Amino acid sequence: MDLTVIVVAVIITALVFDFTNGFHDTANAMATSIATGALRPKVAVIIAGVLNLVGAFLSIEVAKTISSGLVDETKITPITIFAGLVGAILWNLLTWLLGLPSSSSHALFGGLIGATWVAAGADAVKFAAVISKVLLPAILSPLIAGVIALAATYLAYKITARAHDGTVRRGFKVGQIVSASMVALAHGTNDAQKTMGIITLTLITAGALPANAGPPFWVILSAGLAIALGTYIGGWRIIQTLGKRVGEIQTPQGFAAETSSAAVIMASSHLGFALSTTQVATGSIFGAAAGRRLASVKWGVAGQMAIAWLLTLPAAAAVGAVAAWVAATGTIGTIIVAIVLIAVAGGIYAASRRRPVTADNVNDVPTTETPVGAAA
Repeated sequence: MDLTVIVVAVIITALVFDFTNGFHDTANAMATSIATGALRPKVAVIIAGVLNLVGAFLSIEVAKTISSGLVDETKITPITIFAGLVGAILWNLLTWLLGLPSSSSHALFGGLIGATWVAAGADAVKFAAVISKVLLPAILSPLIAGVIALAATYLAYKITARAHDGTVRRGFKVGQIVSASMVALAHGTNDAQKTMGIITLTLITAGALPANAGPPFWVILSAGLAIALGTYIGGWRIIQTLGKRVGEIQTPQGFAAETSSAAVIMASSHLGFALSTTQVATGSIFGAAAGRRLASVKWGVAGQMAIAWLLTLPAAAAVGAVAAWVAATGTIGTIIVAIVLIAVAGGIYAASRRRPVTADNVNDVPTTETPVGAAA
C-alpha cells in the first residue's frame, strides 16, 4: 500500500478519534451547568465547541509528549498508529453507549501502547514516560481536583449561609457560565493536543517531519475543528451521568467543581502532562457532591466509573494489539481492520438509537430538590 495513502488514512482516523473525544468529553465542561440550569443544553454545547477550538491554539506541550514522549517513533510505522487509533475509537464508542465517563486520553494511550508493543516490541514503549506523564497524573489528578472541589464547596456554602436563597442561586449560575467556559477552554488545550500529537507522530514516522518536531499549524487547526465539532454534537449520555446520576448538584457545587477542574487541567497542560480531563472533571464533581452536608452521593455510580477507568488502558491496548497484529499481515489485513472498525461503530450507533438521549431529555433523571440554603 502506498505510504501517502496510509498517512492520509491515519490522519483521517485520528480526526475521527478527535471527533469522538469531543462528544465523549463534552460532559467534562458542561454537565453540571446543564444539570443546575445555568445553561440550556444546546447553548452549552455551542459555547463548549467554540472554546474547545480556541483552546487548541493555547499550547503544544501535551502534543510534544504524545509525538515524542511515549513510544520510540523510529521503531513504528503509520500502520501501527492506525491500529492504536482503532482501539481508542472502539473503547470511546462503547463507553459512550453505556454512558460511562471513561478517559478518551487513556483509550488513546492504551491503543497506541498495545499496537506498538505488538509491532515493535516492548522496548519501543517508553515506560518511564508512561508512568510519569500518564499513570501518576491519572491517579493524582482526580484526587487533587476532588479535594479542591470539596473544600471550595464547603467554603461556598459557609460564605453564603445567611444570603437569600434566590440571590445565591442566581449569582452562582452566572459564575457557572464563566467556570464552565474555562473548563471547555482547558479541555481544548489538553485534549485536542493529543490528536495533534498523534498526527505529528504519524508525519514523523513517515519522514514528513523531523524527529521531535512540533505540530504544524494545519494540524493544530484540523484537530481543533474536529474536537469542536464533536463537542457541538453533544455527548448527552455522559452529560446525563455526570450531571444527574452522581448526586444532586446545586449551583454552588457546580461552580466549585468547574473551577477546580479548570485549574487542574490548565496547570497540567502547561506542564505537558497528558492527563484525563474526564477523570479530573469526575473527581471534581464527586468532591463537590461530597462537600455539601446532607447531600446524597451515589457511590455505586463511582464504582462503575472506577471499573471503567481501570479497564480503559488494558482494554484499548488489547484491541490496538490485535489490530496491529492483523494489519501487519499486509494490505488485506489493514483493510480488514478498517472494515471491522466501521462495522462495530455502526452497530454501536444502531444500539444507541434504541434509547436515545438528547438535549431535550438529558435532564430527565429523578432527583430530590432541596433549597440551597438548607445545604450549608
